[in-house]
Amino acid sequence: MTGTNLPATIGPASVSEMLRHGRNLLLANPSFQKWAASFPLTRLVAERQSNALFDICSGFVYSQILLACVRLDLFTKLAGGPRPIVSVAEDLDLSFDATQRLLRAATALKLVDHLEGERYGLGELGAALLANPSIGAVVEHHALLYADLTDPVALLRGDVKTELSGYWPYANRKPGDPAPAGADVDEAYAAYSELMAQSQLDIAEDILDAFPPTGHRRWLDVGGGEGVFVSVLAITAPEVEAQMLDLPQVAARARAALQTRGMLSRVTVHEGDFFSDSLPKGADVLSLIRVLHDHDDEAARAIIARAHDALEPGGTLLIAEPMGGGRGSDRVSDAYFNFYLLAMGRGRTRSVAEITCLLEASGFSDVRAVASRRPMLANILVAQRV
Repeated sequence: MTGTNLPATIGPASVSEMLRHGRNLLLANPSFQKWAASFPLTRLVAERQSNALFDICSGFVYSQILLACVRLDLFTKLAGGPRPIVSVAEDLDLSFDATQRLLRAATALKLVDHLEGERYGLGELGAALLANPSIGAVVEHHALLYADLTDPVALLRGDVKTELSGYWPYANRKPGDPAPAGADVDEAYAAYSELMAQSQLDIAEDILDAFPPTGHRRWLDVGGGEGVFVSVLAITAPEVEAQMLDLPQVAARARAALQTRGMLSRVTVHEGDFFSDSLPKGADVLSLIRVLHDHDDEAARAIIARAHDALEPGGTLLIAEPMGGGRGSDRVSDAYFNFYLLAMGRGRTRSVAEITCLLEASGFSDVRAVASRRPMLANILVAQRV
């Protein structure tokens, strides 16, 4: 089978695997569950497991409560200080009962705080969302993903035409296919470029904190979108020549955005297609930020090979994206992003080991992970061109 990563051989189960399997069989026994829920030494463990399982079951409801808060702009309306329900209801144009129901639900999710006198104010998570507007944009965007997940088994079998595959104009494109074009495609590029730009600032800062650009001469960001990363790069290290490349429709948007930020004179914007065009040569650092996981292995190999050809000998390839695979990996990578990419129509998260294999097959060496501040946003790998 192609596209799978099954081991060539399956060895005997280890002692720890056998013990884990035995434990899980015991947990699956209804009689044991009933006993564990009443026995003092296991009651807390059983309760924690029940709560965790219920949270998985009710996760969609929680997400829709958050969506209601975002669409009603609740957190902005509470930013001025605690307010009584009647005042909030009037501002939201909801009945008292509906407002109370929403505020109590949001309190349970730590989005708002319930205060004395039946007043409500910003909660810990609501304040964090207010400080990160990009999260609100992603919450709105998830309406497409949730529609695609209505029948997850049909999605896994490839029996549905997904909303996300229409949202991303390149989702069904293969290496060698011409880049999509037309008015509808331009509109699609505008929508996804804006979404990506809103979430790119935090990632850019995390990358440049983890991998300081000082000491480098020329940095090329491939698939650079609207130029958020190269803008941060140019400000952080003005001595580094900042360059980016993306498809013509996206590059045009990048120039306009860079002009608005007053950064266009400090960044070189290249138009190109990393499936069919050679990448600009001469950079000593080339970055692929949230690029590889959008593509299947064949396309990922082609992108890495072009990056190798473009870099100077001894140059550095930096890959930043959610990385999964293996026991204990972040559920953001293995659960959320893997199903998002499935709905999008292609791509998958890869483990550090899988990406390392792709890099070494293309001639890169000295592959190493760099600790990032928020790995749920992006893990970082760097490799050297031989």
